[in-house]
Amino acid sequence: MIHEVDEVLKKLLGGGALTGSGIDVAFEAPTRDWAARRNAPVVNAYLYDIREDVNRRQRGQIAVRDERDIVVRRRQPPRWFRLSYLLTAWTKTPQDEHRLLSAVLATLLPRELLPPDELPGSLGALGLSMPLTVAGIQTESRSLAEIWSALGGELKPSLDLVVTAPFPAFPEYDAGPPVTEGATVRLRGMDGDPPESEGRSHRPHQVAAARAAREEAAAARTARENAAGRAARKDPAGHPVDRTEQP
Repeated sequence: MIHEVDEVLKKLLGGGALTGSGIDVAFEAPTRDWAARRNAPVVNAYLYDIREDVNRRQRGQIAVRDERDIVVRRRQPPRWFRLSYLLTAWTKTPQDEHRLLSAVLATLLPRELLPPDELPGSLGALGLSMPLTVAGIQTESRSLAEIWSALGGELKPSLDLVVTAPFPAFPEYDAGPPVTEGATVRLRGMDGDPPESEGRSHRPHQVAAARAAREEAAAARTARENAAGRAARKDPAGHPVDRTEQP
């Protein structure tokens, strides 16, 4: 799941305001050694925190249907995780880095919610949209200064990007076969009088026939009402009467 989020971010950061720029997107930790090895402009997206968004946790089960809309499996609702990325720009001058960060911000701000058809693999298969938050209020326990200190580098201008991604909750359970027989009803008195009646069952074909009969009766009733309305709008000679005329 995390590598698929990386793919989405790389595609996003390579488009928008950065389309055709040739800017590379890296996911390595921006340490001193990494910074010394780079020789071209780079946008670094360092994943520094992963934790569950417990406010999105759901209970119960979700039905999984096949192409005939029949329930074939049941599974738990997906769990949602907040993936926090530290976005930094690496060029030769601070001015160029600021321009690059501005382009990244302009690219991500309009994309607050990514639809399922833009998500790869298992993310897209869940059919859920994925929210993005960029340069928002930091809610993680570690401050950016602590992160840079742990990386052993100097503090740089950065954007905090939080992607809230769904993760499938396993296992899945096979559902029982679909119901093909209707219910059977038997009646009897509390004291045995009258005795228990014979069972009356509804089969699928009987239910379909009863539904068709009701629809046919409703159509016939509508036709009769329409015919009566047309007859009421004619004079005794059978000529149409214009009801809009005033006496």
